[in-house]
Amino acid sequence: MSGFFGWLNDQLLRMEWLSDLVAYLLAATGLDVATPVGASLHFFIYDVIKIFILLSVLIFAISWVQSYFPPERTRRILGGYSGIGANVIGALLGTITPFCSCSSIPLFIGFTAAGLPLGVTFSFLISSPLVDLASMILIASIFSWPIALTYIGVGLVLAVAGGTLIGKVRMENQVESFVYTVPVKDGEATMSRAERFRYAWDQVTEIIHRVWPYILFGVGVGALIHNWIPEATITALLGQDKWWSVLVATVVGIPMYADIFGTLPIAEALVGKGVGLGTVLAFMMAVTALSLPSIIMLKRVIKMPLLILFLGIVTAGILIIGYLFTSITYLFL
Repeated sequence: MSGFFGWLNDQLLRMEWLSDLVAYLLAATGLDVATPVGASLHFFIYDVIKIFILLSVLIFAISWVQSYFPPERTRRILGGYSGIGANVIGALLGTITPFCSCSSIPLFIGFTAAGLPLGVTFSFLISSPLVDLASMILIASIFSWPIALTYIGVGLVLAVAGGTLIGKVRMENQVESFVYTVPVKDGEATMSRAERFRYAWDQVTEIIHRVWPYILFGVGVGALIHNWIPEATITALLGQDKWWSVLVATVVGIPMYADIFGTLPIAEALVGKGVGLGTVLAFMMAVTALSLPSIIMLKRVIKMPLLILFLGIVTAGILIIGYLFTSITYLFL
């Protein structure tokens, strides 16, 4: 039975049939996929098509589920918990929300205006762009299920720990005053099946429209790293034996703005060149949780002391996770 599930994983998630088809079509045009040019084209075409197919299916399915959790219902669920349990629920609910940090900030405003604890809303804010079901399945399609589950697990731990720490320091006065005056809806609309279908399809078109440039850029960079930059060069900069690799990956990831889907091809290429799992995890988390546009948007909502605390906690958490996994994998090499 494991053989069947392995085959299913290879054909449905990894889409090995698509890889073979792209290689066949390139060969038919006279391109050898063993050459850098042919391998780059194969990497680019295969990854772009695979990511868009998986992304469309996953967004539709997750948006259908998300239609049962409008902001009012999510707020009511979060309001029923307290303590670290509320942070855990906030982080888990972040996995079924929109796919980038910028689109999570309006929900953060609504939850804060509704009187939810600040720490809980930050657990939600950290988790929402960092971990979701779509990213888990896409990571599994490129790497493996253990790596996908590891990424989701450490992301949730970071969201819960970060939100809990922010809640402990009680900096509610560091939220801009207008946030607390935002009107909060008490009603909760019930969608029909047709409305859920339309909502899910609208989410697919909206998110694909928003992320497609980053996916093309990410796959292009991945193809460049995978086929043109020598492995010795990559490992000299970001090898597992380099103490600075996690720090560099985190710093490089912060100014980038991309969803997890645009980051994955770059991470795939880095792993293929011998970069450690801890460094790759740090890079992916920095891009998704600490993107510069989201920081700019968040600055309009919270004051500088709270923003610095948030950035410090998340950055420290990413570095700890990166170095921890680098140490673990290095010990078992």
